Parts: sequence; structure tokens; C-alpha cells
Amino acid sequence: MPRKALRIGMIGYGFMGRAHSNAYRKVNNFFDLEYVPVLQAVCGRNAEKTRAFAETWGYASTERDWKKLIARDDIDAVDICVPNDLHMEIAIAAARAGKAILCEKPLARTTKEGEAMVKAVEKAKVPNTVWYNYRRVPAVSLIQQVVAKGTLGKIFHYRANFLQDWTINPDVPQGGAGTWRLDVDAAGSGVTGDLLAHCVDTALWINGSISSLTAMTETFVKKRKHADTGKVQEVGIDDAAGVLCRFGNGSLGMFESTRYARGHKALYTLEINGEHGSLAWNLHDLNYVQFFDHKTEGRMRGWTSILVTDGEHPYLGRWWVPGLSIGYEHSFIHQLADFLEGLSTGKPAAPTFRDALETTRVCDAIIKSGKSQKWVTL
Repeated sequence: MPRKALRIGMIGYGFMGRAHSNAYRKVNNFFDLEYVPVLQAVCGRNAEKTRAFAETWGYASTERDWKKLIARDDIDAVDICVPNDLHMEIAIAAARAGKAILCEKPLARTTKEGEAMVKAVEKAKVPNTVWYNYRRVPAVSLIQQVVAKGTLGKIFHYRANFLQDWTINPDVPQGGAGTWRLDVDAAGSGVTGDLLAHCVDTALWINGSISSLTAMTETFVKKRKHADTGKVQEVGIDDAAGVLCRFGNGSLGMFESTRYARGHKALYTLEINGEHGSLAWNLHDLNYVQFFDHKTEGRMRGWTSILVTDGEHPYLGRWWVPGLSIGYEHSFIHQLADFLEGLSTGKPAAPTFRDALETTRVCDAIIKSGKSQKWVTL
């Protein structure tokens, strides 16, 4: 089919900038799409690092000021890969300029900021999506399809955790380029917006809305030196969070997230239990779904490990032969493929800003409950 260029303006060049750029470069090699991403410009505050990033990934030009990037006529879509405190201002400006927008998660620091972003993109009627990439891990997509089909029957429980250990050392600073996630002004929250947001987004997608919750949060290191100023100051983010919730379908939910779990670099697991069976998934073994089918004859009943690599599984018909695995980076390629397909069909690629706003509402409720130690109704 004749192809159309989608000229990308990337704002930010860190870890997520690399993940997204890889997706832009690879997506048309494996997916037959009308649109082809063109790496038009990357924007960053450090000129030398921005130029180096552009050379590595093949961006045609660089900018130092994101406002200049958005104003350019040769940019069709803006990819927001910067700290959370900049999401709202950039997204609103991009929407007003008529640009499609791909925004890193979480959508915003607060529900209020997220609502302003949703209003802007919907008023401008520009395509938009938020990079909650775990939805596009084929095994997770399969779980969503199986649950939606009703295979598990009535759902009783949903549980998930996301564990890391990289901030245990009290000498790790807050703020700055590498540790902005520990600065409440830049991040909005700690593990809630960074890690639990992934768990919540996936849960809402698989199991439906959350009606109420109660949470406990903790900041284990109360003061840290700020990377920019060198001053020791109070830490405003949450280091750990535990959540109990009720879903709209009557099931119960449990979520846990921490950066203080020694030995865990990025352990994300989920499990869903229903009247006829259960499903489970682990990021460290991301190509497998664990399935317990109670309908199986008693002597043979037990947990089954399903290798999700066949062409009939979500997305995998585009990749290798059955039995050969894919990795973390492919989830971004899948989300981009869905977004580009949506440009052709007019069907938005979830989660849209409005979809992601619901996750932000839940995260706000977690922070509120953690402070009040009370149940919060959504």
C-alpha cells in the first residue's frame, strides 16, 4: 500500500526515549501499516547529549527548546519522554498546535493536570495515547482476552505487585536528570505513579473499574540531598505502597509496590482468580501465562504453563516461528503499531488520555488514603 510519513518530534532522550526510538525504527519491518514514522527531531536541554542521541538513533535534527519543536511545520506527532511535571504543559501546547501526541506514563502528576490534558486533546481532536506498554506484552494481552471471553467465570480476586530495590541507599539523591523520580515536584508521587500505575492500568483493562480503596504508604528515607542544589531536604514521595480495593464487578484487589525489596530489580507479577480458574503472569518470564482450569478432570487438574509464542497469540504472527521468544522492547513496538493502525482506521489506540486519566484518579486516591488512613470512594 502507499505509505504516509508521520514525522516524529521526540522530547527527551533518556531510557524511554531509547525504547520509543527503537519502536519507531522497527515497527514497519514487521507490521504492514499505512503510516511510517520518520525520526524528524529530538529535543533535549543538553545540546551535546541531544546531538549524540540524534546520531545514534537517526534523528534528522535537534532542538533545545520544546516549544520550538512543537511550532515546527515538519512535525506531525510529539512524543513526550520527560519528567512528569512537564507532561501537562507540553501536551496542551502540542494539542493546540494540532499534533498527534504519544505521552509517557503516568499521564500526569495529578487528576487535575490530567483533566486539563484530556480537555485539550479532545477539543483539538488530535490522536493521543499513553505508553502503558505492559498491555502489549502478548501474554498479558492473552490474559485480557481470556478474561473478557468469560473463561474464568465470576471474578473473585485480582492481585499484582511491582518490586524494585534501587533507592535503599540513603545517599541516592533526589532530583536531577537521573533521580527525578525521587523528587515530588518533578514526579508527583513515588512508587504509586511510577510502578503501581502500571499495575493499576493493567488491572482496569483486564478487570474493570475500581470503586473504592484503602492504602498505606511509607517513606523510609525521610531526607535526601537534592542533586541540583546539594541541599538536604525532606523527601515527599512514597517509597512503598500497599493497597486493598474493591472492583466494580464485586471482586477484591490487592496491590503492592516498593523500591525497598532487596534482590528485585523489576519484578512485576499479576494473578486473577475466578470461579472456573485462575491466570497468572510474571515479567521475569514474560512469554509464559500460568493457567489453572478447574474444569479439568480431577486427577489431571493443576497449573499449566502456556508458552505464548504461537502465531494465533496476540501480535506474535508478526514475529518469529512458534517457540521463539520476544522481549520487553517488543511491547513498545506493538503499542506503536496499534497507534499507527488507529491513524488509518480512526480507532483510538488505548489507553488514550481519557483512559489513562482513570489510572491517575486511582493513584491520587492511593496517595490520599495513604495520608488519611481511610477508605476512599472513586
